[in-house]
Amino acid sequence: MDFSVKPNGGSPSPSSSTTPHRFKPSAATASDRDPMHSWWESVSKQRSRILSLSSLLSGGDEAPISSLADSDRPALSLLSSRPAYSLISASLRDPSSGSGSDPLCQWLYETYLSSDQPLRLVVLSFLPLLAGTYLSRIHSSDSSSLPSLSGFEAVLLAIYAAEVKSRAGKGVLVHIPDLSQPSLYHTPRNGVDRSRDSNHVASVGVLSPQLEPQVAVKSTKRAGIVGVGMQCYFKEVSQMPAWSKLELCSFAGAWAGQDCDCKEKIDGEGDKVLALTNGFVDSSSNGVGVGGGGVRIPLPWELLQPILRILGHCLLSPLNSEDVKDAASNAVRSLYARASHDLNPQAILATRSLVNLDASARAAAKTASAESVGGSSNVNTPSKSKKPEILLSSK
Repeated sequence: MDFSVKPNGGSPSPSSSTTPHRFKPSAATASDRDPMHSWWESVSKQRSRILSLSSLLSGGDEAPISSLADSDRPALSLLSSRPAYSLISASLRDPSSGSGSDPLCQWLYETYLSSDQPLRLVVLSFLPLLAGTYLSRIHSSDSSSLPSLSGFEAVLLAIYAAEVKSRAGKGVLVHIPDLSQPSLYHTPRNGVDRSRDSNHVASVGVLSPQLEPQVAVKSTKRAGIVGVGMQCYFKEVSQMPAWSKLELCSFAGAWAGQDCDCKEKIDGEGDKVLALTNGFVDSSSNGVGVGGGGVRIPLPWELLQPILRILGHCLLSPLNSEDVKDAASNAVRSLYARASHDLNPQAILATRSLVNLDASARAAAKTASAESVGGSSNVNTPSKSKKPEILLSSK
């Protein structure tokens, strides 16, 4: 299967005679506006994609996946299935994966182009593993002898092209508040500057610049394309399963490079967080083993920024498991050590901020736990019995 991209900036499409993709505009009908019809059409599409996925896996391991098609919400059932994730991730980790003829890459590519949001979530859940495997192979010492990775690149380009279309030529901006002007939450310490009210313009920061359509993954654009994919992942990170987040944390720690003792000494010798083993997360509690196997790679800001935003969620979201928080803590500290060795001020500031937030959150959790234990012990401690009260009354 040969993957190619339309030169007009649209979504990339594989030039295959067996699975042509032609998007023809059609007039809206009454059935299209019927919510029940739309729901059933979405479920039918999800079941079809899941059954096609099960047929790709050989060796009789497709049963855990094919059975998910009978669910009322097939795509979300696939998203939350640990056995299915293990089967698919094993295929993506195969040394021969990622080529233009890889059927799993074609499935991921076509599934993301289906524009069905639950199906897109399934594809995004595998983005950390796909991007991690792709970047690690590209930057490995023997990358010249590697087979083509055009299958991985086609999936990354499909996600990138969809984001280009959704942004409609605009960048992602953030409005920075002016603390000299009053707001709902504060009053300026030095008083209100009335002279700026009439012509005041709020400061605007560029979170992500305007995206240009790409027809191929060039070496100069690779980090930006993968970074946009990570931005799409971050927008849906609250819906991603724990094992997908563990993959990203594992690869992020491995991308930082060789483990350095300084990452364990950030908070002093007496207050070390859990040191995970060389980029490997043993998630035996959820039945999924995640191994990064990554290599040290260049980390420009366009790639590092969305990764740090994801790690921030993994560190601080109260719904995340301790496995995810520990893995994110290890990754952030590894990236901080990398930024310190590289003397990268922007990366140092961002990673050190996450390290401090992590330390504060752990200290608060430790204090709350101690108070909880102390409170429960006080409840169980027998107190001195009081004499019964005698009420005097006149007859």
